[in-house]
Amino acid sequence: MIEASELILNPDGSIYHLRLKPEMLADTIVLVGDPGRVDKVSAFFDTVEFKVQNREIKTHTGTYKGSRFSVMSTGMGTDNLDIVINEIDALANIDLENRTVKESGRTFRLIRLGTSGAMQDDIKVGSYVAAGHGLGIDGLMNFYKVSPEIIDHELGDAFISQSQWPSDLSKPYFIKGSEELLGLFADDFLKGITATAPGFYGPQGRVLRMPLAYPDLNERISSFTHNGQRVINFEMETSGLYGLGRSLGHEVMTVCAVIANRIRKEYIEDYTEVINKLITILLDKLATK
Repeated sequence: MIEASELILNPDGSIYHLRLKPEMLADTIVLVGDPGRVDKVSAFFDTVEFKVQNREIKTHTGTYKGSRFSVMSTGMGTDNLDIVINEIDALANIDLENRTVKESGRTFRLIRLGTSGAMQDDIKVGSYVAAGHGLGIDGLMNFYKVSPEIIDHELGDAFISQSQWPSDLSKPYFIKGSEELLGLFADDFLKGITATAPGFYGPQGRVLRMPLAYPDLNERISSFTHNGQRVINFEMETSGLYGLGRSLGHEVMTVCAVIANRIRKEYIEDYTEVINKLITILLDKLATK
């Protein structure tokens, strides 16, 4: 039995942070960082069953073109993903009343819809990328015992060697996304490695008032290549989604709009239409499968 201190429930029986019960989640869940973006996604739904919010985690569940969807905000960073993915999985695979792991549960499709900065000169702002692999420099999955087949050690070893990765930073790891989900977007989106940082400023090479310990770190990341693969964008959640999601048996994918190019120092100030188009593409493709 899982003790109360390890799996915390609310008085109504819902899981602690999400404030959800199992029946409230669709099998396909769109994950966004910003709670405000939940409303933008669910505005495309044909029907909305319910809306729940606790702190920065907001969930709407409804239907789109006959398919049931949930959209949920996670907040920013893999620390938040650690909470959200573990609790989503608990709703699928733990009997909350008896606090025991189910013999058979549910498999979710977990798709992050986000924004990112391009790490290559040739990637245009306003384009869309699908993460074939997540590169974690955040350290989250180093706290878990991960099955050997989940981590791509070949890519990891090559990256550490090529980048001369500093030993006092978290050990990088690479995890592949869902082949099935990525296949839906193969013809429309750029595909490559999405790097996940543990912060927005220093960890992504931005300088305001504090100097960087490794000013050339972005160059080390963007110059990496292995068997034709390269790091195409930077954000803050994918490695946590891929690491936890795949380890727990779920289908995972990240699609991002490129709203900045870190190499050319370009930025789209108003990317509303770019995101709305991405929402439509995502829902249409997922609703047909």
